[in-house]
Amino acid sequence: MTGPSTVDFRSRARRRRDTEHRLAHDVDVWVATASPDGAPYLVPLSFDWDGERLLVATPADSRTGRNLAASGTVRLALGPTRDVTMIDGEVEVLELGALPKERADRFAAATGFDPRAQESPYRWFRITPRRVQAWREENELRGRELMRDGRWLA
Repeated sequence: MTGPSTVDFRSRARRRRDTEHRLAHDVDVWVATASPDGAPYLVPLSFDWDGERLLVATPADSRTGRNLAASGTVRLALGPTRDVTMIDGEVEVLELGALPKERADRFAAATGFDPRAQESPYRWFRITPRRVQAWREENELRGRELMRDGRWLA
């Protein structure tokens, strides 16, 4: 980045509020996984946030589905590069029928996509954030960690 920052500094508490708003209102998230041999893979997926965990769905035999199931971890990114939220999370794999109907219906309504109606077999992937970071520009790099070990810092 050249020149001084053009964005006002946000407190950690403000960044948490902004992050929670984004989680509640955004529909898509970048999902970064790696294969067992370390090959990276990045895809956008629709998600729904229940206030504690994100829910995504993808074909069970897709590269992302296999990677999520094998590693049990994921890195997510929300927002543009000058207002990013990075989330490292633990993944729980659920077969489509294992999720309560109300929760699956909520996902379909929030995202406009219902994996239960697809021809190929999908799985649910429930992601519990363990680490959350958020920043806009260089002036917010310090203090960008909002959650550590699954606990909010602000």
